[in-house]
Amino acid sequence: MTSLSEREHSSTANRAIYSQTVPCEPSTAEAGRQLVQSVLGLWQLDSLADSAALIVTELIANAARHTSCQEIRLTVGWPSAARVRIGVLDREPSRLPVCGRPEDDAESGRGLVLIDAVADRWSYDLCGSGRCPWGKEVWAELAAKGEQ
Repeated sequence: MTSLSEREHSSTANRAIYSQTVPCEPSTAEAGRQLVQSVLGLWQLDSLADSAALIVTELIANAARHTSCQEIRLTVGWPSAARVRIGVLDREPSRLPVCGRPEDDAESGRGLVLIDAVADRWSYDLCGSGRCPWGKEVWAELAAKGEQ
C-alpha cells in the first residue's frame, strides 16, 4: 500500500480530493478504511472517522457484491466547508443502488440502510456523457461543520 502522500490528489477551490484505485473485492475494505482515516486525520476531522469507515466499508461491499468490476476507485473529498464526501466509482452504470428493506432474518441487504442511517445524505452520479454512461459513483456525505 502506498503512503497518503503518494495517492492521487487534486484540489478544487482549496478543497482536496484523495482517491485510490483498488481491486473490487470485499478485502479492499481495509484499504478504504485506512484511506478515509488518514485523510480525515490530515483535515483534523477525526470525529468523522468511525462513520466514514462504516460508509466506505459498505460501499465497497456493495460494489464487490453487485458488480463484476475488477477495480473500483475510492474517493474522499471535502467539496464544501460543511461536507465531506466518501465515494466508490465502478464501471457498471446499469447496476444502480437501491435502499431496500430486508427481512428481519435476512443475512444481507442492510448496507445502504446503514449508510442512510449514518450519512447526512447519499446518492449516486452517472459518469460519462448523455445516453452512454461508462460508470457510476455511489457516494455519501457527512457534516463537517464545527470540526475545524
